[in-house]
Amino acid sequence: MSPIINFINQLITISRRQQQQPWLVVLPVSALGFIILLKHSMSLLKCIYITFLRQPKNLKSYGSWALITGATDGIGKAFAHQLAQHGLNLILVSRNHNKLEKISNEIQAENPNTQINIVEYDFSCDVVSAGNIKAIEMAIDGLEVGVLINNVGITYPKAMFFHEVDEKEWMDIVRVNLEGTTRVTKAVLTGMMRRKKGAIVNIGSGAAIVVPSHPLFAIYAATKAYIDQLSRSLYVEYQRFGIDVQCQVPLYVATKMASSVASVTKQTLFVPSPEDYARAAIRCIGYEPRCTPYWAHSVQWCFARLLPDSLLDAWRLSIGIRRRGINADLI
Repeated sequence: MSPIINFINQLITISRRQQQQPWLVVLPVSALGFIILLKHSMSLLKCIYITFLRQPKNLKSYGSWALITGATDGIGKAFAHQLAQHGLNLILVSRNHNKLEKISNEIQAENPNTQINIVEYDFSCDVVSAGNIKAIEMAIDGLEVGVLINNVGITYPKAMFFHEVDEKEWMDIVRVNLEGTTRVTKAVLTGMMRRKKGAIVNIGSGAAIVVPSHPLFAIYAATKAYIDQLSRSLYVEYQRFGIDVQCQVPLYVATKMASSVASVTKQTLFVPSPEDYARAAIRCIGYEPRCTPYWAHSVQWCFARLLPDSLLDAWRLSIGIRRRGINADLI
């Protein structure tokens, strides 16, 4: 039972025992209801201001270059296009050289003055070591990398119970989502500390934040929870040095990943295109340590917070099992 309900019950009990007038109970309960309504109204107004009225920061003030991991598809690709339009030069990191060349040519056709460096790098390689990260360190050497978008991430090929995930699959997820993000952040921070300015954006997931659990995608959700905690801690550590660290928490976006694991195949009111998401996301860079940039995702999050965890757990489990195509019983 919630503390508010307990408080109301105590008031009613006191009133009955002391035979007080009913208004002595109604008045504090009404005041409490007004405070709760006011709190939610203020939250709504704040959300409207952040989403539609607050001015985005001048990202070039952080530095003239932006580094984007996972830059050849989905959200990462959309970020690359948007940051180029904001006047930033780009360092694009991905494992597919042909795709890197293609997106580089596309962006330069639209923004002829944009300088673009590409780095072919596979975050899922067997050993993501200090030596391996040298490719990225060399690419940023001597450049003012003011914005880092840690977008690279992978998940299960399909919904699976924890014991079904083979070692290579879960180790790849850990290497890409957790270790890769950590190492790239550490590599870029050195220059940001020297210049006393920078913005780091880590792409999290509603699977780890908005809902209390994400059954049948447990390891993926756990790595994204790590990203959220890392971002919050670094935000506190480095804010005084002029470095803004943020975890952005999208829900479903119409990307290849969402299509493969959740059958999300097209844009809807609550499922934005990568381009729409990136436009909203750039407006939030440099502000809150955690945010849900796209307005419709924020609405979904607000409703999710009103529901008990047990109901959300059951709902997520039923979705996972349906996507897996089996009954709940498993040998």
